This record gives sequence, structure tokens and C-alpha cells, in this order.
Amino acid sequence: MSKITFYGHACFCVELADGTRLLFDPFITPNELAKDVDVAAIEADYVLITHGHADHIADAEDILRRTGATLISNFEIVTWFGGKGIEQAHPMNHGGGFGFPFGRVTYVNAIHSSSLPDGSYGGNPGGFVIETANETFHVSGDTALHADQKILGERFKLDFAVLCIGDNFTMGPADAALAAEWLHVKKVVGVHYDTFPPIEIDHDKARGEFAQRGVELLLPAIGETVEL
Repeated sequence: MSKITFYGHACFCVELADGTRLLFDPFITPNELAKDVDVAAIEADYVLITHGHADHIADAEDILRRTGATLISNFEIVTWFGGKGIEQAHPMNHGGGFGFPFGRVTYVNAIHSSSLPDGSYGGNPGGFVIETANETFHVSGDTALHADQKILGERFKLDFAVLCIGDNFTMGPADAALAAEWLHVKKVVGVHYDTFPPIEIDHDKARGEFAQRGVELLLPAIGETVEL
């Protein structure tokens, strides 16, 4: 079983059964809701970035330098970090997969936008499917509901998904619940909600949207670890 620690917004770490730590979309220090998280104590073997917006990469450079983790993202983001001296990295693009020591990563479609904090081109936004010896899961990144989520549900046997649910900039709870149904998952960890006023949600109502489709929505507190 994997352990997921939520660090606020869309940042979380998945500790795989073999001990490998996958940190996604590190945005912690600018997030007032995550003020009690000690960023310097976060360890990672890999840092996976879905797209280039500042609310997904704010702490990435510092964490990559401190931990020596390998960056996994699209070609443009990897190139941008390369310009900052981050060379331990693996670029990907949509539909492509690659086998890492912990398992296979596939970079998949997301419907959103992407630019880097300095205004440079961030490539197309994406999500990930992670396949390990013990489980397979999907991380949506920031996205709208889209029909490719049906394809992922057919292509992969997913054990769980991490989906954006905050509405306004991404799927809201109703669309994310439908995405979960298309993905054929029964457990979802919700992310990208409550950080800013436009994406504040009613937690009970959100859980209800998922429950109507037979899916459990997990909303861990910032700093909380859950097992899946």
C-alpha cells in the first residue's frame, strides 16, 4: 500500500511500497494554509510536475537542489529547470511512458493552461499514470473534465486517483466525481481546493457528489498521511 502525505493545494508525496518517495507539484511556502509544514524536512526521490504555473512549482527548485531528486515533467519544464542548473531530470511528452526503477510513468492529457513564473512557455499541461509492481494510480494535474479520462479507465487498471476538485480553474466536485467513474476508481484523493477564495468548496457536499457515484473522496488535512 502507498502512503500519501498532503502538503496543501496540489502538493502531496506518495511513498510507494518499496520506500520510493514521489513528490508532486511542490507549492508550500507561499501557501498560508501550509504555514506549519517544514519544507526543509520534506524528502523526495523524484519530483513530478504537471505544469508550469507558480502554484505548482514554487518550492521545486529548492527541494530538487537539497534532495538531489530527479525531476520528471514535460520537455519544456525540464529545459527551463535545466537553465537553472537542475540537470538530474527526465523530460516526457503526452502519451509517452518510461520505466524508472520504481515503475512506469506515462504523461497524459490535461485541459488547462501552462506558463512558467517568468512568463516563458511551459509546454502543454498534463497528468501522470504511475504503474508499480503493487498498484497503479492516476494524478490528474489541473484539468477540466475530458473524454480522455474514459480512455485511461479502459487502458489502465487504476487502484486510485488524485483529482483536482476546486472548481473555477479546474474540475469541480461534480465533474471530478464523473471523472472518477470514468476512471473506474473507488477511492479519490482531492486536491487543488480551498487555497484561494475562488476554489473554496463545501467538503460535505463534495463528498456527497462522489458518494452518489460509489466513490470515496478523501480530503486529508495538510500534513496528514493516509494509506491507500
